[in-house]
Amino acid sequence: MTTDSLQVTKHGEQVIAIAGLSLVFDKATIPNTNPTGQELAGAAGFKSEQKVTVLEVQPHGELDDILPEETVDLCDSTRQFVIVESGRLFHFTIDADRFDWPARIISGGQLRKLGHVPADREFYLELPGPVERVIGEHDLEDLDAPHAEAFKTRQRSWKLNVQGVVLVIHEPMITVRRAIKDAGFDPSKNWIIILRVRGQPKQEVGLDYVIDLRTPGIEKLRLTPREINNGEAVVKPRREFALLAADERFLDGLGLWWETIVDQKRRWLLIHDYPVPAGFTTERIQLALDIPLTYPSAQIDMFHSRPPLALKSGRAIDRTQVSAVIQGLAFNGWSRHRGALSTWNPDTDNVATHLALVESAMVKETGE
Repeated sequence: MTTDSLQVTKHGEQVIAIAGLSLVFDKATIPNTNPTGQELAGAAGFKSEQKVTVLEVQPHGELDDILPEETVDLCDSTRQFVIVESGRLFHFTIDADRFDWPARIISGGQLRKLGHVPADREFYLELPGPVERVIGEHDLEDLDAPHAEAFKTRQRSWKLNVQGVVLVIHEPMITVRRAIKDAGFDPSKNWIIILRVRGQPKQEVGLDYVIDLRTPGIEKLRLTPREINNGEAVVKPRREFALLAADERFLDGLGLWWETIVDQKRRWLLIHDYPVPAGFTTERIQLALDIPLTYPSAQIDMFHSRPPLALKSGRAIDRTQVSAVIQGLAFNGWSRHRGALSTWNPDTDNVATHLALVESAMVKETGE
């Protein structure tokens, strides 16, 4: 390595990088290009009477032990050192590559940094049994424990139960459509699809919903035919209150499954698989409109969606922090209201005109 201005201060001191067990490196300086291990420990702030381990980081991530009297040629060095107070080195391997570590405890994150292991691979230990234990980023391992000296890596995978079929997936994100198809079910059928996540309300999702398998507690996708004929009757959409005749004709004309329900004394119109404009991360949502008791004299205001709508651009959408729980399912509300030039007229306004405002609000966010 050739000495240059990035490695020498204006006073002629040599610039090095020193880290502790966190493996976060900070700059330090030392007066000469051939420091001893003891001098490097001093640059890290340790005193001569302390038991200090000095490890030089090699180009491929290995750590070489530098004895107190041993010198290092900084002109032929990465100039990176792990220096900690320690009286012993612990030895282990990562996929057969040997490493030394100056502490009895090491985390999965430290293993990843030391071994330069990419994020799409996971660590595991083979234990007697045979048993495997996967090691997470924040899991701590005792290097002095039996069977803790040979760490292995493999491509990271996640499991998803789709109506009893367990999929092993090697990507952190998967659409509901692909999961259903990979499990051997026909995604074109009219399913009610419920995503179960431990500790959260059950969530009905559409085919284009993207499941982040890294989310803690994901359990399964449950599929139920939206129409079930068990020899008695065909399940029909719920009609717990009546809309205007014009509303019902309009909704039937959409060709979408719609229902009216009463929950916690609020009346909701639910429109399933409602299409949204291009530019959002999902193509369809479950749309909920809060229908006042005195509708149409009272106006329909705002709208709610499940899942929450997000832009592909990643830009946050203003005034969408309202939330509602409808029959145990979480919906996200858009605070959008009529202006002075579009006030509600009970003689001419209805579900159809309000949906026009809903679509206008969505299009305004996407710029389509």
